[in-house]
Amino acid sequence: MRSAYSRQFAMVAGLILLSFLVLGVGFVGLSYRYTTRRQMEALEDNAAFIGEFTANYRQQGMDIRSEGFRAYIYSLAKISNAHVLLCELDGKVVYSADGAGQGTLDTLVGATLPGSVTGRLLSDGVYNRMGDLGGLFGETRYIAGRPITVHTVAGDANIGMVLVSTAADNMTEVWRGLSWIFVLTALAVMTAAFALTLFTTRRQTKPLKQMAEAAQEFGRGNFEKRVEAEETGSIDEMNELARAFNAMADSLTQAERRRSEFVANISHELKTPMTTISGFADGILDGTIPPERERAALETISSETKRLSRLVRRMLDVSRLHAEGGVTAQQPFDIVELTARTMVSLENKINARSLDVVAGLPEEPIKVWGDPDAITQVCYNLLDNAIKFSRPGGHLWVEVTRQGGKALVAIRNEGETIPQDELPLIFDRFHKSDKSRSMDRDGVGLGLYIVKTILNEHKEDITVTSQEGVTEFRFTLTVV
Repeated sequence: MRSAYSRQFAMVAGLILLSFLVLGVGFVGLSYRYTTRRQMEALEDNAAFIGEFTANYRQQGMDIRSEGFRAYIYSLAKISNAHVLLCELDGKVVYSADGAGQGTLDTLVGATLPGSVTGRLLSDGVYNRMGDLGGLFGETRYIAGRPITVHTVAGDANIGMVLVSTAADNMTEVWRGLSWIFVLTALAVMTAAFALTLFTTRRQTKPLKQMAEAAQEFGRGNFEKRVEAEETGSIDEMNELARAFNAMADSLTQAERRRSEFVANISHELKTPMTTISGFADGILDGTIPPERERAALETISSETKRLSRLVRRMLDVSRLHAEGGVTAQQPFDIVELTARTMVSLENKINARSLDVVAGLPEEPIKVWGDPDAITQVCYNLLDNAIKFSRPGGHLWVEVTRQGGKALVAIRNEGETIPQDELPLIFDRFHKSDKSRSMDRDGVGLGLYIVKTILNEHKEDITVTSQEGVTEFRFTLTVV
């Protein structure tokens, strides 16, 4: 099976090769046409210059067979590295100068050009072709020709022709030089591109490979595996994915830790009442507990049984909240009325502890968004908790106020001050201080955890403070 790294590298490498192939073909074609055109233009310019010079020379009555004329033409041929032919109108060669060879070529003097060449040159006024002039040259050459025209009072007249040629190898050398430059440059760029592609693809696929390995470790129950991720500097998508994966791994680690703690807490909470029930039941059965104390033992068994029932019921509430749809579709309701109704439901417990209730509830309703049943449970748990841990005859404050777009519900009581180091833990599952465990035999340590869970589902906040014997819980709801 091919890895993502090899597939990505092969794809990028293929695109690079294809790009350079297309670019190379285009460069070869364009460079060949360019060098050919430039070479022919240079030959045409030379032919035009030599033709004009020869015409002026003749008009001044000078003989083109003179040494001075021939030396000048040879110099031009030498400078341009070309072969110059001067011909009569019938195509007969009268002078030949090879600037790329040994000088003049007397073997071509007296030869006659093909009629197709002379006819095209005189009719079109220009000749530019590749050929060997009917075999005069032993190789194919680039040839440009112009008529030699004199200007008289009677008009212009052609008196001859000039042809300038150069070997095809000369232009091929230029084209080959350009091609080699391109090839070397392309190889250098491709090498750099392949190296960069190799580096980037490895860098991109490395986090994916680490994630796969980490996922396998997660499947084995090891949640300590992490993916390498940069915390500073330029953050790309792969690094963001790695960081998100690590964040997920941290969440899984915390969830596993909470699960272990939950199981341990459940075991502890179940063990205590079950041990008590088992001990008293065995004592009654084996006669260790005398008949006159059996009723008290049975009352203890009944109390612990009810405590187990409350624990199971609370655990079901927690399970329901964590399940999908734990908080139903939200709707507007009056938080003032809901708070007052909850206080009335707890009237007997308030009277049992002789509490002085100070209610700061506004007369006008405050409409908020939320699940009324879930928020009722929040208020009930907080009020029940405040009543339970208030000192007898103390004050219980309940306030509902509106602050901007939020409704603020505050519940505080007079009682024991909660230590500051315990405040961050107060919403954890099964959390109880040692003192509260002895005072609250009916509690199971899930009430405040349920409160926190419900408000989190509503995306609302809850805070707690405890100073000088006054403990206050405050939570918010969004106003309609």
